[in-house]
Amino acid sequence: MARRFPSPADHLPYPPKMPNNCNLNFFPTKQQCLSFLNNCSSLKHLYQIHSHIITSGFQKDGFLVSEILRVCALSAFGNLNYARLVLFRAFEPIVSSWNYVIRAYSKTQSPREAIVVFVEMRNRRKIPNELTFPFLFKACASLSAVKEGKQIQVDALKFGVSSNVYVQNSLINFYGSCREVNDAHQVFDGMSIRTVVSWNSIVTACVENSMFDDSLSLFSDMRGCGFEPDSTTMVILLSACAELGNLSLGRWIHCQVIEKGLLMNCQLGTALVDMYAKCGALYYARLVFNRMIERNVWTWSAMILGFAQHGHARMVDEGYRVFHDMTHTYGIKPMMTHYGAMVDILGRSGKLEEAYDFITRMPIDPDPAVWRTLLSACSIHDVTDSTTVGMKVRKRLLELEPERCGNLVMVANMYAEVGSWEEAANVRKVMKHQKLKKMAGESCVEVGGLIHKFFSGDDALDSCDDIYQSLDGLKLHMKTIDSDIDHACSF
Repeated sequence: MARRFPSPADHLPYPPKMPNNCNLNFFPTKQQCLSFLNNCSSLKHLYQIHSHIITSGFQKDGFLVSEILRVCALSAFGNLNYARLVLFRAFEPIVSSWNYVIRAYSKTQSPREAIVVFVEMRNRRKIPNELTFPFLFKACASLSAVKEGKQIQVDALKFGVSSNVYVQNSLINFYGSCREVNDAHQVFDGMSIRTVVSWNSIVTACVENSMFDDSLSLFSDMRGCGFEPDSTTMVILLSACAELGNLSLGRWIHCQVIEKGLLMNCQLGTALVDMYAKCGALYYARLVFNRMIERNVWTWSAMILGFAQHGHARMVDEGYRVFHDMTHTYGIKPMMTHYGAMVDILGRSGKLEEAYDFITRMPIDPDPAVWRTLLSACSIHDVTDSTTVGMKVRKRLLELEPERCGNLVMVANMYAEVGSWEEAANVRKVMKHQKLKKMAGESCVEVGGLIHKFFSGDDALDSCDDIYQSLDGLKLHMKTIDSDIDHACSF
């Protein structure tokens, strides 16, 4: 990592100017300065306290400087530019001073500055401790900075804190966020002491990287090792159940939440709504939704998307009502997800022109996913494109994503459905020329609490012959039933 020197704002006073009403004859003791800092309520107040510390000759006191930085960097009224300026000009700042500024930067929109401060810390030969590294890994996770994160991991090993459970937990989160699941597993497997947070971190890494079966297996191991899951664990597992469509496991988790008396906070309630909605249990999704005391934008998103995924005709008005309440009653500004959900609701119910008008009236530019949702609805409800909505959507979508394989497949299929074989062949030629391949379709079915996956065109399963024989037997059985019904109706 290249050394980068600070660039504090020029307008910031340093040393801070003495306020007009400040008594220059008053020299507080160290204890008084600490008391002032603990009761500090504004940046102006902090400047006054800092002025007194300097005039009293305490500017070289490492602990007092650290407390100034704690207030300046971590309080709601703080100023990170000023905190960094104080830190870099301080006389022999102690390690907590560096930690406060690194911690503050890791939570901002400029997490790379946390790494910059750490580099300066190392350049000054200051020794970091176990509280330094968790926030550095948090910053690296926000940046997906795998190289820098691994370099920092080496430093943690060098300074003897790599086996600290908090450092290891944050390292697992870092690797999971960067899609380096094998490295996350390696850290987890090497832990001598684990906490519930450790298990939650590795399960989260699996869920966020679509390794849902592994996440459920880890949950089983977690319980086998005697760890009691907390509300965070339940949220993570409900996310996996939602993606797998595993309603039975999701209901079991809900029962566990009730049995253990876990607090039904907004995050847990939203996860339950999302799970029930994605598994098709809209009644239970709405039940949980209605009973939630606190809802946020993600709660509304989960409910709206639930209606979208199961867009029966009677649900259109319900979807509109939820969308209206969200914006006008609760003052929540819709995001792209919400607009896409409404387009999905309208499209699934065959209201193609209404959906197209809804998109054109959106206050934000629709992303390709919104157009793709409507195109999919057109291929179902208006194969001949009598409304011309399909043509307009195809044109716009191919302008936005000319090389996305799925878009081209949808367009080719729509041409083929109406007998426009030449146009369909041209689209296929484009795909072949650009070496684009369609991802194999995947289906999941839950049997006996287990999820079984099937891929389009995959005949490699040992049980394929048995499956086909069972299907043939089922067809024969259905033909027999139809024949019996016809025979009975003839009398």
